Amino acid sequence: MPSEIAELAGVFDKLRAAVHQRIVGQQAIVEEILTAILSEGHCLIIGVPGLGKTLIVSTIAELLSLQFKRIQFTPDLMPSDITGATIISEGGESRERGFQFLKGPIFANVVLADEINRTPPKTQAALMEAMEERQVTAGGHRHALDRPFFVLATQNPIELEGTYPLPVSQTDRFLFNCLIDYPESQEEFRLLQLTTSSYRADLSPLVDREALLRAIAAARKIDISDRLIDYASRIVRASRPGDPSAPGFIKEWLAWGGGPRTVQSLIVGSKSHALLRGSPKVEPEDIHRILAPTLRHRLILSYHAEAEGIEPDFVVRRLLESMPDGLYRPPAPVEPRKGLVARWRARAAR
Repeated sequence: MPSEIAELAGVFDKLRAAVHQRIVGQQAIVEEILTAILSEGHCLIIGVPGLGKTLIVSTIAELLSLQFKRIQFTPDLMPSDITGATIISEGGESRERGFQFLKGPIFANVVLADEINRTPPKTQAALMEAMEERQVTAGGHRHALDRPFFVLATQNPIELEGTYPLPVSQTDRFLFNCLIDYPESQEEFRLLQLTTSSYRADLSPLVDREALLRAIAAARKIDISDRLIDYASRIVRASRPGDPSAPGFIKEWLAWGGGPRTVQSLIVGSKSHALLRGSPKVEPEDIHRILAPTLRHRLILSYHAEAEGIEPDFVVRRLLESMPDGLYRPPAPVEPRKGLVARWRARAAR
């Protein structure tokens, strides 16, 4: 088992390096997407235009040698444009008419739902069954989706007119919510050098479908102690304002916290993150690393917290610091600030 984990970690190190032949910076986002893929979970990637969200997803799909489909969400998109439609067709020598199901773009291994918040809830809901049950029901028949199956959705938070916020029930289906921000100055300089020249990164697939399925199965076998399972559960329970273990600031800042699916996602994601590190067992830092992308889209801030510009990530850090175990060591003192999410919410309020 340790040798298999080390081998798989080496493969994903090569995969990460190959991604960065085309993507400058954004190491955290790439790591979170790879962790979600090893967990066979879905990702919601939020960021302003031009930061490479679509390019990151298509590059990873290319390196994984998986069937990739892109769906550009627009206000006039219909559910059948995603799942497929049943049509009347004439087949065979008898020329008898019958019903035939034409599969939509959801029937792929990696589905890029580009600007998912631009389509109405009816069309957004077309993804719900596929994301949760890995199947599509059409015309009374169930059509299974091939594994592995990932929905990697992007969302542009700037233009709010004509958009439809995702319902909480759908955001809860996403394993991670990844925030992508502007690059650092040196990264942007390197980005400009590459994109304004004749440089083109020619990439070859590094992992085939069968190898990825083996890696997903290996990630589920990563050992996690009962102590850390209880630790992850207590963190999430403490995020619920009505729970006796919730700190005072949680009751003040949050209207709703994480549910049982949050704990499941946290445990599965920490196993995958441990595999990426080449470790055969989960350590506390694995839980700490993925807690923010796992929890930030499942926290519903109170009106008071939104008015104060409190960010979900700040709540997560305070929550970790309040845990009595002493397993978390903050890298630096944290102060409330109006960062990326707070700026978007302030714009929406105006």
